[in-house]
Amino acid sequence: MSFFDAINVAASGLTAERVRMDVTAENLANADTTQGANGQPYQRQEVVLSQVGGSTFSSQLAGAMGGSTATPGGVEVTGIVSDPTPDQMVYDPGNPSANAQGYVQMPNVSPVTEMTDMIDEQNSYQADVTAMQTAKSMYTSALNLLK
Repeated sequence: MSFFDAINVAASGLTAERVRMDVTAENLANADTTQGANGQPYQRQEVVLSQVGGSTFSSQLAGAMGGSTATPGGVEVTGIVSDPTPDQMVYDPGNPSANAQGYVQMPNVSPVTEMTDMIDEQNSYQADVTAMQTAKSMYTSALNLLK
């Protein structure tokens, strides 16, 4: 296990959370976009994350306790996919995008859901920053012991 594995794992989390925040911001910015490049309303995007390395927490812990060389994990962005939730139909006969019945096909973006996701992403980002700062503090203490 490398001396900087804790920082590398936290850094992978920081990167993943930053992508999630960017996608959430894009969703919020397009919450009222009724016609995209394809002529359809904007589709909400979601980030797909996956675990780096095939080991579980218990195998990592057992490897660390036994002194074996367990490969560090982390997280990575696997992709960004469209949310399959159907679009909303809103009655607004004055809108130029309204159909013959006066309904406008709006994106499947809920600002409340997006803001809740943003709070979750900010908390996860802060947890990764705290983990990185803790690892840095431990490394500093270890180096001070060698003086």
